[in-house]
Parts: sequence; structure tokens; C-alpha cells
Amino acid sequence: MTNASVTVWIKSSYSGPSGGQCVEVAPAYAPSGVVPVRDSKQTDGPVLMLTPAAFTGLVTLARNTDVS
Repeated sequence: MTNASVTVWIKSSYSGPSGGQCVEVAPAYAPSGVVPVRDSKQTDGPVLMLTPAAFTGLVTLARNTDVS
């Protein structure tokens, strides 16, 4: 899968409008058993292909991590 083949990327609500740590997901692929995740600052960069369970774990880890 290439970045061009994914039509809709959704930026994390935790990503501010001025950049920072930005993650995007293409949720339309989840029913197929994969959740593509990428760095929104590098849209031509690599895409992580996670299972829905792995994506849930990633979100849980991110919510429970203190970045201060």
C-alpha cells in the first residue's frame, strides 16, 4: 500500500494546528483488518500497518503517557 492509495487521512485530535507530534490514521481500512498510521508531517514517509487491536493498544499507550 502506498500513501497515494489511501484517500482519507484523519489527524489526531491531540495534534495542534501548529504542528508538533502529529499522527494521522486512515480508518476506512479498519474493516479489512489493518489500520494505516503515518506521521502527518511526512505524508510521503512510511506507513505503519497495524491490526485494530494493535492500534487500540497504541492509542491506550499514548493516552497514558506523560510527555511533560
